[in-house]
Amino acid sequence: MPILRLLRLAYTTQFLIALIAVFFLWGEVGGQGHLDLMPWYLKLGLGAGVAYAVVKATASAVAQEPAWNIKTLKWLGAMLALLVACGVVTYYYHLYGEEDDQQDGQGTSIAGVIRP
Repeated sequence: MPILRLLRLAYTTQFLIALIAVFFLWGEVGGQGHLDLMPWYLKLGLGAGVAYAVVKATASAVAQEPAWNIKTLKWLGAMLALLVACGVVTYYYHLYGEEDDQQDGQGTSIAGVIRP
């Protein structure tokens, strides 16, 4: 029984490390500005889903003798699908997200207002 407790602790630790790694990678690859525009529930759902898939793939690889078994490949595919979803959501907010620093195109400088 002590080995099961150690495995639970290892999987919990791996989940927390994977969660940090997912958000760090997502911010670096997708751009922190685009990540800031997204609602929190999208970031939480996709980030936690990727971290969960990583842990389940590891658990599947440990559970059976050949590490690359069908369950491991299933969870690896789920992780890749979630990562693609992260990319699609980031691209959507890149195209349609509101930027606060947009110019409205009108010249409002002092030189344009005062005429000699």
